[in-house]
Amino acid sequence: MSAVKGVEITGKLTPAYKKILTPEALKFVATLVRAHRPKRDALLHYRQERQALIDKGRKPKFLKETAKVRSGKWKIAGTPADLQDRRVEITGPVDRKMIINALNSGAKCFMADFEDSSSPTWELMMDGQINLRDAVSRKISFTNDAGKQYKLNDETATLIVRPRGWHLNEKHILIDGAPAPGGIVDFGLYFFHNAKKLIKSGTGPYFYLPKMQSHYEARLWNKIFVDAQNMLGIPQKTIKVTVLIETLWAAFEMEEILFELKNHIVALNCGRWDYIFSAIKTLNADGDWMVPDRQQVGMDKHFLDSYSKLLCEVCHKRGAHAMGGMAAFIPTKDPKKNEEIFAKVRTDKLREVKNGHDGTWVAHPGLVPIAMEVFDTHMPEANQVKTQFKYGIKAKDLLECPKGKMTEAGLRNNINVAIQYTEAWLCGNGCVPLHNLMEDAATAEISRTQIWQWQKYGVKLTDGRKVTPALVTQVIDEEMSAIRKELGDERFYASRMFEAAGLVARMSTADKVADFLTLPSYEYLD
Repeated sequence: MSAVKGVEITGKLTPAYKKILTPEALKFVATLVRAHRPKRDALLHYRQERQALIDKGRKPKFLKETAKVRSGKWKIAGTPADLQDRRVEITGPVDRKMIINALNSGAKCFMADFEDSSSPTWELMMDGQINLRDAVSRKISFTNDAGKQYKLNDETATLIVRPRGWHLNEKHILIDGAPAPGGIVDFGLYFFHNAKKLIKSGTGPYFYLPKMQSHYEARLWNKIFVDAQNMLGIPQKTIKVTVLIETLWAAFEMEEILFELKNHIVALNCGRWDYIFSAIKTLNADGDWMVPDRQQVGMDKHFLDSYSKLLCEVCHKRGAHAMGGMAAFIPTKDPKKNEEIFAKVRTDKLREVKNGHDGTWVAHPGLVPIAMEVFDTHMPEANQVKTQFKYGIKAKDLLECPKGKMTEAGLRNNINVAIQYTEAWLCGNGCVPLHNLMEDAATAEISRTQIWQWQKYGVKLTDGRKVTPALVTQVIDEEMSAIRKELGDERFYASRMFEAAGLVARMSTADKVADFLTLPSYEYLD
């Protein structure tokens, strides 16, 4: 138990963790949880109800009941000075070295991530809060095993924090006997310890909000922000957030989400990888909506380009920034390979800035200059929010199935990535370089759901073979042998590859597609 009635901490309590989990902080979080967990739970149930209708043949659509919101003349409340120029943002987990390097990267903003690029071990979640507290206080430093020291530059990126999505709990903090919603824990602890210090230093408590599926979920976050600001005596509208549009559902409710959060929101973001995953999962009952090899599904595909353009149109209509998506490439030591990678990044970022985006994401500091160059050239001012677009995107544009080939190489890559990422996640690493790409939970979800989709509907590969559960199992065994050969016996048998392969096999061949890879995987974490 803790010093706060009804709050139980089941994770280890080190002296450092006790400075984060103070009675005052726990009381603050518990108050938010008690007030808002029932609505969170109801909205998770609402997700299931909506999905059941889609499974019966209904298609996602723009809502009739909110037509007045979309036709109304309103704007968001406003954007702080240090969020006006967001042309390149870098993202990464909340470990100490990463935070320092990202803040020093030359990017305009850094999104410190408790979600997709972090495995939510108790240690990482608590250490992350400590690391961010120290970063806000500018006391953060790190020394590696070789004696190399890392510290903040005089000029650093603006800090934005992403808490966990609504579906994730924090099992190490029980409030009235039930696990606390992970997102409220992440938000509450960071806000409680840092909001006033951030304001005093000339910035503010800024957040990215992930995986929302409706404007009702945005409304819930807004209520939490109002309560949190009142509880600490902080003026309303101080919290500023960017919402990731990374579910198919949310793409049809962009304006409604902006409206519900209009006093706190400054931008929407194209969370492209989760969006692809969401499209596969949401339309899972439609055997004709079949996604080709993951490598072939880029932002040039009509359904993704339409989603990008709609977001730019909606955001600028309401005075908000339109943020582009992640370049997941990572530079190599091969100059020739890098030329290829950099060319792909330039093409991607050029498409975004021309569509109307005001900034973009990269996963590696080495890509910051390239993305910055593209935006500097084609968007010389801090943003292009004042530029209005009329793309005329319809529901059918968002639902157009991407065309392409289904290959053995695509199946093998999906299985290889899903196994290796899941293993890394089980070991506490949520951000993993694989095959020259930075894989996180979002990209692993594409691989996992695509395997499921192909075997569910018996897709024929280009070599004529039908994808069956038996073929998936065979390829899993073959890829495990390849991973063993690559790692060597000692590293392989010391790993959690067998657990990971078992999870991937079960989820990829199940009768129904699972909501999230991270939910059953979380049970394997200490």
